[in-house]
Amino acid sequence: MRQKTWGVNVSDDLKWDKQCVIVVKKANKLLGKIKRNFIDKSKATILALYKSLIRPHLEYCIQVWNPHFAKDIKLIEGVQRRAT
Repeated sequence: MRQKTWGVNVSDDLKWDKQCVIVVKKANKLLGKIKRNFIDKSKATILALYKSLIRPHLEYCIQVWNPHFAKDIKLIEGVQRRAT
């Protein structure tokens, strides 16, 4: 059984892989919207948009669902790589 508490998906076995997938999916959607809708794609603009719009989704309640498996960390770093 999976429960959503405070925007964090908690499974019975307390594995956070589904939470990481959900967060990365949401961040990738936002990154796609930014790339489609902004004309100025300079490094400073993309970095400012990343820090203000995408990063809060990646870091929300990270203390609770701290990704410590390599596969989860790679998922999150993939969003960061795509943004840069």
